[in-house]
Amino acid sequence: MTETWMIDEPAHAGPEHLDPAFVAGFDRKQGRPDPAEDLAELRAHGVGPHSTVVDLGAGTGQFALAAAREFDRVVAVDVSPAMLEFLRDRAAETGVTGRLECVRGGFLGYEHTSSPADAVHSRHALHQLPDFWKALALERIARLLRPGGVLRLRDLVYDFEPGQAEAVMERWFAGAATDPARGYTRHDLAEHVRTEFSTFRWLLEPMLSAAGFDIARVDYSNGVYGAYTCVRR
Repeated sequence: MTETWMIDEPAHAGPEHLDPAFVAGFDRKQGRPDPAEDLAELRAHGVGPHSTVVDLGAGTGQFALAAAREFDRVVAVDVSPAMLEFLRDRAAETGVTGRLECVRGGFLGYEHTSSPADAVHSRHALHQLPDFWKALALERIARLLRPGGVLRLRDLVYDFEPGQAEAVMERWFAGAATDPARGYTRHDLAEHVRTEFSTFRWLLEPMLSAAGFDIARVDYSNGVYGAYTCVRR
């Protein structure tokens, strides 16, 4: 998708994600999220050892590296050269390079090759796109999956009504980290709200349905963190 009206995805990636110094401390700031639950969800929906899994917004590979130890083909996609360089180095260290492909691209630019994927995973990346582009991204994800394929989507999604925003934000910010090297601070979270594009649950879920997905499971934490397991119709 290279028409002139298309969005510039690297420009919406968050400038810090393009910075090698930030990338070096990214896992620590993220809290090194355990991919075990996401892998279990994929297994529970029929994604097996011989499957192809695409990780969109792969970052430093917390999920992709674990997935490459379990599935035959994992494609780690990210717009950031710094993230991909870090991930390639980690893949070489852990011995999974034979099963892991690193591709520079985004939700709107990645072109899947060979047979349709069995699953797509994405964690805390889709919110970088405004809603119009989210809807296009979800439709593109559906097209790269086989019928019955699984989307495991985690993101910052707002599970409250607009009138509750002030109270929810204050509660969320109150639990923020104090050390920016070890977590997201109050300033970080406020900047996310101001400059990125998290959407309401009651807007995201119709987008998923319109793209061709049925929601098999959904869980929310603190009214701002959503975890979706979706199956392509």
